[in-house]
Amino acid sequence: MMNADPEKLGTPERVEKLKSVLSRRQTDITIVLENVDDPHNVSAVLRSCDATGILNVHLVYRNDKFPSLGERSSASARKWVHQIQHDSIEGCYNHLRNEGKTILTTHLTSSAIGLYEVDFTKPLAIVFGNEHSGVTEEAISKADGNMLIPQAGIVQSLNISVACAVTLFEAYRQRMKAGLYDQPQLTSEVLNDTLCEWLMK
Repeated sequence: MMNADPEKLGTPERVEKLKSVLSRRQTDITIVLENVDDPHNVSAVLRSCDATGILNVHLVYRNDKFPSLGERSSASARKWVHQIQHDSIEGCYNHLRNEGKTILTTHLTSSAIGLYEVDFTKPLAIVFGNEHSGVTEEAISKADGNMLIPQAGIVQSLNISVACAVTLFEAYRQRMKAGLYDQPQLTSEVLNDTLCEWLMK
């Protein structure tokens, strides 16, 4: 794919559209999904990631197979967001720390910081857990911190895809204000290779 010519793979309009999207993709912030069972939830998360310019999502499944994501439920977002699979939290966290990211789990505890106190302009990975049991104790204990979404209701719980969307759009707001979408985070070589990959989808 290296040195491929995007102009030969698509119309000028399509090339420019995808190039514009790629130039705004954020490489230093990501989402981690730990044992999320419902493929509709995974697909909804991918749609929010695409909408807010997230390039990579990490999926951790210890015992279960990785969910099959349907074209319809993900509205094709799965084609535009890279899914990196891990079979352990430790392996996932090592990968993220090698990229220089701070890792925050989402869990309701007295020590958790509120969503609006988090500086989303820094390199971050936000971990969301299973629909029923939440983030595992291992994921919490090995993370760098814990955050929650402030709420005024009794239930104090949101569907995982909703919680992820709320979090991502706060990150989007902060990053837009800081001008982080104004300059490409991908190198020209990676951007060109990814553009060619996308044009063939």
